[in-house]
Amino acid sequence: MNTSDFSDAFERTFKARVPFVLVQTAERARAMELIREVCARQTVGAYVHTLSKGTCELSGGRVVNEDRSVVGAIDFAGQQMLQRQNLTFILTEADEIETDTAFSRHLLDTVILASEKGGALVAVTTKPVWGQLQRQGMALTLSPPDQDEMLSLIRRQIADYRTLMPIEWDEADERRAATTLAGVTKIEAENIIAMMAASGSIKKTDFAELNRAKDGIFSNISGIERVEIRANALQVGGLSGLKAWLERKRPLLTADLRERGIRAPRGVLLVGVPGCGKSLSAKAIAASFEVPLYRLDLANLMGMYVGQSEGRLREALDTADRVSPCVLWIDEIEKGLGATGSDSTGVTTRMIGQFLFWLQESSARVFVVATANDVSQLPPELLRRGRFDELFFVDLPTEEERRDIIRLYVESGQLAELDPSLLEELVQGSEGFAGADLEAAIKEVVEEAFLHGDASVGADLFISSFRNIVPLSKTSPERIEAIRGWGRERAVPASGKSLTRAEDVTPMRRAVLLR
Repeated sequence: MNTSDFSDAFERTFKARVPFVLVQTAERARAMELIREVCARQTVGAYVHTLSKGTCELSGGRVVNEDRSVVGAIDFAGQQMLQRQNLTFILTEADEIETDTAFSRHLLDTVILASEKGGALVAVTTKPVWGQLQRQGMALTLSPPDQDEMLSLIRRQIADYRTLMPIEWDEADERRAATTLAGVTKIEAENIIAMMAASGSIKKTDFAELNRAKDGIFSNISGIERVEIRANALQVGGLSGLKAWLERKRPLLTADLRERGIRAPRGVLLVGVPGCGKSLSAKAIAASFEVPLYRLDLANLMGMYVGQSEGRLREALDTADRVSPCVLWIDEIEKGLGATGSDSTGVTTRMIGQFLFWLQESSARVFVVATANDVSQLPPELLRRGRFDELFFVDLPTEEERRDIIRLYVESGQLAELDPSLLEELVQGSEGFAGADLEAAIKEVVEEAFLHGDASVGADLFISSFRNIVPLSKTSPERIEAIRGWGRERAVPASGKSLTRAEDVTPMRRAVLLR
C-alpha cells in the first residue's frame, strides 16, 4: 500500500476496533508517523513500546511503564485493558511472532483480551506472523514511497536548496529521479538527495551518481549478483538490428507510462551461436540505459530441500524489483529452466511457472536480458509472446560486422589502424568466425605488441594469428548449423538482416524497423 491507502486502511481498522493489526514495513519511523496522525484524530488512549524507552503515551511521550522488555509491555497492556476500555498498544519490537512460540501464545492471549475490552494491539515489523495470531486481526503493508510520493518528496527537498545552489533539474529530470529512486525508503531517498546537494549543485549529469548511491543501499542483497561494467569493454560490433530496437525502447524504461496504460519494456531473449556477443550485449544494454546490471544465476538457486529452490528464486526476483530500474542478466537460461527431463521432483517446472508469472505480472522496471545457446532445451511457454518483448537471434557475424569487430578490437588493443587491404584480407579469411574467435586472434597480436613492441606487429602476424584460430563452426558444424537453422526460422535477426536468401528461409516472425 502507498501512504494514502495505508492511512485509510489503518484508520478503518482503528475505528472498527480490530483487536490485532500487523503492520509490515521496513520503515518503522514512517509507519509510526502515519499511525500517530490517525490516533490523533481519535479520542481513545494510545501507547507505544520501544526497547529504548519502555511504554510511553503515543501523543505526549510520557513514560507510563519503565519495563523495556516486550513481554513486560504485553503484561502492562493486559493489565490496563482489564481496567479501561478501548485502549491501543503499539509494539515496535515484536520480532518473535512468526511461529507457534511461548511469546506468540502470550501475545495471542492479550489479543483475545483486547477483543473483549474493545482494545487493539498493533505490531510493526518486517516479518510474517503466526497463523493463529493472524486470524485474530488484519495485516497491512506499508510499501516504500511510490513514484508520485517520491516525486513530491524530491520536489520538496530540492525546493529547500534552490536559493542556496544551482539546480539544473527540470520537471522531466525530477520525474526520472523519482523513477530511479523507486524501491528505497523515505529516509534513504532524503539522504541520497542531501548527499548530491553536498557537492554544491544538482546537475543533469548527476544521474550516474544517483544510480551509484541507490546501488550502495542494496550492495549486500541476496539472490542476485551486482556486475561491474568496465567502460572499455562495452563496444559491441554489428548487431545493428538489436541496437536500433534498444535505442527506441531506451526512453521507455524510466518514463511515466501510466497515462497510456502500458508498462515499461520487459526485456529480450537472445539466442544464437556461442561466442557471438550475447553476454557482452547484456553489459552494453545496462550501460546504454544508464542503470545498474545484476546477474541471476539460476543454477546456484537450486537447493536440496523441498521448496528451497522456489524460495530462493522468489527472493531473487523480489530483490530485482526492489533495485529497479535495472537490467537483470540471466546467462544461459536453459541451464536453469531447461526441459532436461531429469527433474523428477517437479522443481524445475515450478520454477519455470514462478519465473514466467513474475515476468508477465511484475510492474517493476526490470529489463531482463536472457541468453541461450541450446534453444532445444527451452520450454515452449518461455518463447510465447507477452513474456519477453522480443526474441533476437545472434548469428555468426556478416562481413560488415566482422569488419566492425576487428576494428574495435584493434582500437581497444591500442594497435595501429589496419591498412584497408589487410583488413579486407582478414575479413575474408575469417568466414565462420564468431566474435570470440575474432577477439582471440587480435588478442594474440596485442600480446606480441606488448612483449616485443609495436614494431614487431606486421601484416604477417595478423594473418598467422587468424589462421591459427579454428572456429566452433568448423569443429562442430552440425551443432552450429542446427542453432542457425532454428534462429533463422523463429527469431528476429539481431543484425537487422538475414544471412541467407529469402527463398531459402521461412519468413521471419517480424521485421525490425530501422530508423
